[in-house]
Amino acid sequence: MAPDEPNDHPPASPDDGPGAAPDDGAEVLVVEREGAVRIVRMNRPEAMNAADEHLHRRLAEVWQELEEDGCRVVILTGAGRAFSAGGDLGVLERMHRDPAFREHMLTEGRRIVRGMVEFPWPVIAAVNGPAVGLGCSLAGLSDLVLMEAGAYLADPHVSIGLVAGDGGALTWPLLTGLLRAKEYLFTGDRIPAEVAVELGLANRVVPDGAALEEARALAARLLGQRETALRYTKQAVNRHLAASMHDGLDFALAGEHISSASPEHGAALAAMARRRDKR
Repeated sequence: MAPDEPNDHPPASPDDGPGAAPDDGAEVLVVEREGAVRIVRMNRPEAMNAADEHLHRRLAEVWQELEEDGCRVVILTGAGRAFSAGGDLGVLERMHRDPAFREHMLTEGRRIVRGMVEFPWPVIAAVNGPAVGLGCSLAGLSDLVLMEAGAYLADPHVSIGLVAGDGGALTWPLLTGLLRAKEYLFTGDRIPAEVAVELGLANRVVPDGAALEEARALAARLLGQRETALRYTKQAVNRHLAASMHDGLDFALAGEHISSASPEHGAALAAMARRRDKR
């Protein structure tokens, strides 16, 4: 659950202090119904859709809700100019100092991963801007990924002293191969949209501002397919992800739990907070 890259760019949500209570009145995750399609929109545009405590919880809950409401395709996207800039700095600071909260958030992280891997219908990620940390994981766990030309992926967990526990370490080796996955996980480098397609992390690049409409058109094509065949083909293919999850998810999250309390991670968070305060 890492935020944007620490060396050049500030965390996405400077206003949420450590331990801030979520605003249960705010729709931080909006589900829009369009026939048999559901558009799931992360809705913290002022924070580039960084996952605060409330949004993280809703991302863990929503997949069971969607499975029960009769939809056949889901489009996952972000409000404003980002897909998701990763973890909220206040949440990361609280996870660093509070073991019980850390365990709670990592348990929710496990629910997000399992919920997406086990969800029976196609999920299209309409990546309309930066997809960093958790945002990058959400794209990797989706079934089809459309990226706007100006968007990018990045998983900076290692760069801020965290084990990459909530997605990239599970999905990227299957999508790109071990060597390329290691390179981008170890360095945290940005992956521009065109490179993401070349690596197998995205299906295609679409014009800026067009990700949602292109995703709607793709969803319409999927709705035209035979329902039972599409559903069980998705589940058959995702057995590869399920096997990776079985072998690696608990190990990766245990590593993230340990690294979240480490002095190295604490130093990275302090540096990020200083940049936030300077702004």
